[in-house]
Amino acid sequence: MLTHTGRWRRLFGALTGVAVVLGLMAGAARPAAAAGGTPRPVTAYRHTSEAGDWIGQGSTVAYTPSTASITVEGALEVVRFRVENDSAWWDVVLAAPRGEKLHPGVYRNAERAHSATGRAPGLDVNGQHRGCNVVYGQFAVHQIEADASGDITLLDATYTQRCESPDAPALKGVVKYRAYPLSFTYASEPGDYPGQGRSGTHTGATSVFALREWGVGGLSWDASGKRERWSALLVPPTGERFEAGRTYRTERGSGPGVADLDVSGFGGCNRSHGTLTLTRLARDTDGTVTAFAATFEQHCEGAEPALRGTIHYYA
Repeated sequence: MLTHTGRWRRLFGALTGVAVVLGLMAGAARPAAAAGGTPRPVTAYRHTSEAGDWIGQGSTVAYTPSTASITVEGALEVVRFRVENDSAWWDVVLAAPRGEKLHPGVYRNAERAHSATGRAPGLDVNGQHRGCNVVYGQFAVHQIEADASGDITLLDATYTQRCESPDAPALKGVVKYRAYPLSFTYASEPGDYPGQGRSGTHTGATSVFALREWGVGGLSWDASGKRERWSALLVPPTGERFEAGRTYRTERGSGPGVADLDVSGFGGCNRSHGTLTLTRLARDTDGTVTAFAATFEQHCEGAEPALRGTIHYYA
């Protein structure tokens, strides 16, 4: 196994990006604040190491800015994420295939970042003076952004790394730098028509999300990916405005005291009833919703089978 000394000078010598230290540089545009449900960017690192993995030594670690210094260095071609405190340090390097830039998506067949062959993406996770000679792995970029000078301002990624052989014990981790949650998960009971009894998860690595205004105070949300298309229409009760932290009784079609919830996927409802909880909500200065998080339960046609889900749109 490799002990790392002086590698970063070789790996990042061609990069012009300056280290971005947590709290010293702002990221890209983010949701506006809203009382009672303000979205906050997440910076964190965690990994789980299987027994026999050389890098993580079979342990699980988790860090936030309250327990470690977390920095990002590099640009869209190659990015290095570093976690360090008085007792530990970990480095994660993600590199785009040759001639490309990192963007949301899944990068399979990754090789060791500084020695990747051909057009393979690069991955190198090391720490505590332990590293791989040969890397077998993959990573998913859920979100990534850079400023006008090319410095990384937002990163949300996951990875799986194996040292020396493709069937070696795995190190699996999560990397977040000033990232806002962006996902959709659902679970459909047998007999539920819109979900067809299935369950699934959509993230920025696999799917595209959109949010639009609908009528007065309503929201039209969409997710497309993994051969699926989901949509949700959310309208507050007549004469009201959505509020964070509140649970609404829902039907298909809003009215006094009743919110409109209409979630469709593999099919849709003619009639529905259920509940909708807005856990986070952000509005622009003109009152337009720019980000929200919600959980829902929907029953079609008065039937018992339910479709349940969670939406995170930058909140």
